Amino acid sequence: MQHYHIAVIPGDGIGNEVMPEGVKVLQAAAEVAGDFNLEFSAFPWGCAYYLEHGRMMAADALKTLEPFDAIYFGAVGFPGVPDSVSLRGMRLAICQSFDQYANVRPAVLLPGIRSPLAGKGPEAIDFIVVRENTEGEYSGVGGRVHRGLPLEVAVQSGVFSRTGIERVIRFAFRLAQSRRRRLVSATKSNALEYAFELWDEVFAQVGQEFPDVIAEQVLVDALAARFVLRPESLDVVVASNLFADILTDLGAAIAGSLGMAPTANLNPERTYPSMFEPIHGSAPDIYGQQIANPLAMIWSGALMLEFLGQPAAAQWIIAAMRALTESGHPLTPDIGGTARTYEVGDAVVALVRKVGVVADRL
Repeated sequence: MQHYHIAVIPGDGIGNEVMPEGVKVLQAAAEVAGDFNLEFSAFPWGCAYYLEHGRMMAADALKTLEPFDAIYFGAVGFPGVPDSVSLRGMRLAICQSFDQYANVRPAVLLPGIRSPLAGKGPEAIDFIVVRENTEGEYSGVGGRVHRGLPLEVAVQSGVFSRTGIERVIRFAFRLAQSRRRRLVSATKSNALEYAFELWDEVFAQVGQEFPDVIAEQVLVDALAARFVLRPESLDVVVASNLFADILTDLGAAIAGSLGMAPTANLNPERTYPSMFEPIHGSAPDIYGQQIANPLAMIWSGALMLEFLGQPAAAQWIIAAMRALTESGHPLTPDIGGTARTYEVGDAVVALVRKVGVVADRL
């Protein structure tokens, strides 16, 4: 029996509502599989912890998390705590400290979900964005001088290393090889000549190792338009930290909702634990109403199982979600339903058990 120890950080806002649904779906998948189990350890870190302790996580949080097989993360941020504090104090600290340099964000329109793009169905929206996740525009290099004075100046610098660019681009090429063998690189080297000329050079050099992959280099603004006009032309997209952050919100929107968008923050070498989370925020405007969509949390759990080496159980969860959305009930309000968060979680659990039993008989 394979045993996995998972760190659970619900975080803030609706993270506390969608996390229980993700956990119970994972438990159901493990029970049906019967050859692995999951042990969950929860940590109360987040904005409430910050207001009490003056920091987003415990002082030894990273040391505590390092032995885990994976981290399951809900959401971060809440009114009363500056976004720069909440993001850098927990999520970015984990991603950067554990070298989770490949952020994988699928944009997939599930059956039964309506895209805002007219005439675009599930066959048109099925791609993955790979985001460089540890440096780039979110490196935190810069500062402010003459604070509060008319001549105040802020400097924010991106950090782009050849090593950082090369490893995430190579990861993206390999992912494209496993799919439809098409890769688009988002660039802006016409305006940001130093960082993105290096990005483009590395993309071209690494591409020589993958002659079976059709590689394109596209300016990020033109690529944003392509997300809307021709999403069917996309397979895998690789982009810098900031560009991918923006593009993936657009990808989630055309796939129906931010509540449908999962994320894997991967350390591909498995030197450190990887982290799995929905891309949405803590949504304080709906927190407490039990109307948050848990499918992104659940889907992130499926990505976690796949990375841990349990692809069959991961596929049961995805098949269960597809069956749920195709049936049209129960769904949360963001995708046209009236169901509560826990009702969707319960429905996915039931479908996972059904799908897993059927698969076991085949």
